[in-house]
Amino acid sequence: MKNRLLTIALFCSAIVCAQKPAEIGVISDNDLYTSPINDQYYTNGLEFFYRYLGKRSDEKVAKKITEFRIGQYIFNPQSVRADDINVNDRPFAGYLFAEAGINTFYTSSNVLKVSLQLGVVGPESYAEQFQEGLHKLFGYPTVKGWQHQITTIPVIQAQAIYSYRIFRERFKEKVDVQLQAEANVGTVWTSASLGPMVRISLRGPLRPMHDSALHGATLKRDKEYDGQRDLFLYLNPSVQYQMEDATITGSPFNDDSPVTFPLIPFRFNAEAGVKYLRNRWNFSYSAHYRGKELSNNVITGYYYGSIQIGYLIP
Repeated sequence: MKNRLLTIALFCSAIVCAQKPAEIGVISDNDLYTSPINDQYYTNGLEFFYRYLGKRSDEKVAKKITEFRIGQYIFNPQSVRADDINVNDRPFAGYLFAEAGINTFYTSSNVLKVSLQLGVVGPESYAEQFQEGLHKLFGYPTVKGWQHQITTIPVIQAQAIYSYRIFRERFKEKVDVQLQAEANVGTVWTSASLGPMVRISLRGPLRPMHDSALHGATLKRDKEYDGQRDLFLYLNPSVQYQMEDATITGSPFNDDSPVTFPLIPFRFNAEAGVKYLRNRWNFSYSAHYRGKELSNNVITGYYYGSIQIGYLIP
């Protein structure tokens, strides 16, 4: 507990002492954000982030932003009353992590994001305690079945996202289209995905990608945020190929997890949302669909929602 408090204190101190243009924020994911009757599979996620604007070393680069995150993801079967191991159509699993990344925004409107995560899957993620406390606080049914969760996995995870502007001479002011590729390699997830990212303005011309909230690029060197506005929809359907998901298949190092399933290699995913910038505040809501991801006769595709609030430090 002392180590966790020290980590949080150091994280907060770094934010307070920062002199560069910076943003702090929180991201909350939950399947109940899309439906009051949906409570399954990826059931909750919580992240805190801090990002700051760095120096450019190339004239082709409009902005370079360094980002840090700490977070926790929780995964459940279809029913949280899964004391009987045969009711587990997806394993219980928790993931606790810290992340560091660099986001590069080019003057050409292309974007490159790379990040590294360190963490743990298993009882040390405190997912069981967090979920049980949450259910008790809000009067939800008692969670049963965490004794069947994925066992301890030390995590090192790398991610790269590249977004390339296409149809550059069309729609310009109100709509733009990126072709976005993502790759994940590590001890939890190994996957690749590809799909279009469409941004549709709901208020005036679109801001340049290097000033847009789409990939978290609203930081400005002059810190003049008062009076700025932005409002847009975005759509991101994609096809994913997944080779490994240790929250489903268990540890790559042993066979100790009591419940595991084989993966379905290809699946369709989709994300749609709205982002709003007003002065120093960034708000967003998005709905996510994830296609059927593992092989059994019960599991289906699922939905969850995500809410993000960020504040630009003046």
